[in-house]
Amino acid sequence: MTAGEAYTEATTGYWQELTPDIPARFSATAPYRFGYPVTLPCGRILVLPLRRLPDGDHAVASLIANQASHLVVAALADHMATQARAFDAEIIVGLPTLGLAFASLVAERLGQPRYVPLGYSRKFWYDDALSEPVTSITSPKAGKRLRLDPNLLPLLEGRRVVLIDDAISTGTTAIAAARLLQKIGVDIAGMVVAMKQTNRWQASTAALSPSLAVRAVYGCPLFQRNEAGWMPLLETQPAIP
Repeated sequence: MTAGEAYTEATTGYWQELTPDIPARFSATAPYRFGYPVTLPCGRILVLPLRRLPDGDHAVASLIANQASHLVVAALADHMATQARAFDAEIIVGLPTLGLAFASLVAERLGQPRYVPLGYSRKFWYDDALSEPVTSITSPKAGKRLRLDPNLLPLLEGRRVVLIDDAISTGTTAIAAARLLQKIGVDIAGMVVAMKQTNRWQASTAALSPSLAVRAVYGCPLFQRNEAGWMPLLETQPAIP
């Protein structure tokens, strides 16, 4: 792979359809170029774009839920609801930002009339005691805090919840959410995501007490570049669900 052959491309056409087979322009085996096909529990294929990381030598498969078609988001929410049902929780807690695209849909599929969103913006009536610092792979700068609207406390205190997010990567958002909810007496049954993006989050979430159980619809490894494309690093492949 030369400097001009990154084997990544614009993502405009991704996340728009589910197909019975892998589209002809994408490889079913390594090395991968441009897209990485994953198989959903229903057997349909979703091709994810490969995004090169800042180091230039590695890439991850990407999901941007608020750029995906209604069909894709609905299908992922169906599978996420199946995973969430196993946790037998009383209420769904949605993590910002892209987890909110799934949280209401999962809650609806579980027969719950509403869900509780966490957020990053601070309204003037918020209490800083109901916040936790957080960073992410796409927003690495310090200073961002995960927040709970104090008005929503009665919906959560003493209840059993499931966290919903689009993906888990480093685990920092999940850890911040768990710490925030644990200090107000919430019983966290587990977490459900559409995608486990590598397995590097496992070490950090294992430090929680109790350890956070995470289920996903599909999982993707970290990729390393070579002359022909992107090779998956098998030791980074997460277990599913």
